[in-house]
Amino acid sequence: MPQQKFKGTGVAIVTPFREDGTIDFRSLGKLIEHIIAKGVEYVVALGTTGENVTLSKDEKKAVVNHVVDVVGRRVPVVVGMGGNNTQEVINGIKGADFDGVDAILSVAPYYNKPSQKGLYLHFKTIADVSPVPVIIYNVPGRTGSNISADTTVRLAKENKNIVAIKEASNDLCQIMNIIKNKPKNFLVISGDDANTLPIIALGGSGVISVVANAYPKEFSDMVRLALQCDIQAAAEIHYKLLDMIWALFAEGSPSGIKAVLEVFGLVKNHVRLPLVPVSDEHYKKLTALVKKLQ
Repeated sequence: MPQQKFKGTGVAIVTPFREDGTIDFRSLGKLIEHIIAKGVEYVVALGTTGENVTLSKDEKKAVVNHVVDVVGRRVPVVVGMGGNNTQEVINGIKGADFDGVDAILSVAPYYNKPSQKGLYLHFKTIADVSPVPVIIYNVPGRTGSNISADTTVRLAKENKNIVAIKEASNDLCQIMNIIKNKPKNFLVISGDDANTLPIIALGGSGVISVVANAYPKEFSDMVRLALQCDIQAAAEIHYKLLDMIWALFAEGSPSGIKAVLEVFGLVKNHVRLPLVPVSDEHYKKLTALVKKLQ
């Protein structure tokens, strides 16, 4: 089953920028080598953490090409391809080069708040044209709409090319409903680092992570232990990283993780407007947490 390659830890990688706002491809390569060397299962480019909505079409193409080249098929590559204009998403898929790309991650339409029927048809249309498997992404806190459990299960049962959902609703009852009723091989992937352990304990298949940009070994070890049902050992790592996970999102993401990656010497602390870097006070807090975890 192709979806099995998306079990475990995927990393929603940041897009590094130079001080002048251009993409720092050298740092992007360093980051990819860092996370692959530490044992993650796959890489996700152009997600929310990658600031994809602030990248031009040419920049997105350049990022994907660079990621594919650096990864060199050592691990699977997932690319974010979503939006609130279904036809535009389809056009993007039809015009894309999928050589070296193993799946797309497609976020629920934002701002226009479609009905459940609209959400179903949006993802069905995308799945029908995508040459690679589709992971749907439910993140109501960012999109303003929630993909219900019934809609997710219907999408999973009626569309073979939809192989997983990245669930970031923070609604464990909804997530349990999906896990209970989904097809056997359909994956439920955590979209929230702090909820990864409980979601796996309930039957989830892993995570697409932010914190694993900085702590790929620790977080992927936690996920593997949880998938092996060693919840006690997984919980030790979970609670060790929990303060850092919360702090990463306290002043917005990916501002938090980029600050930490700068402390690590991997990425400069630059984001594109409308995002701004974390405050000096919070940067000091993140630096202290890094030292505490050493």
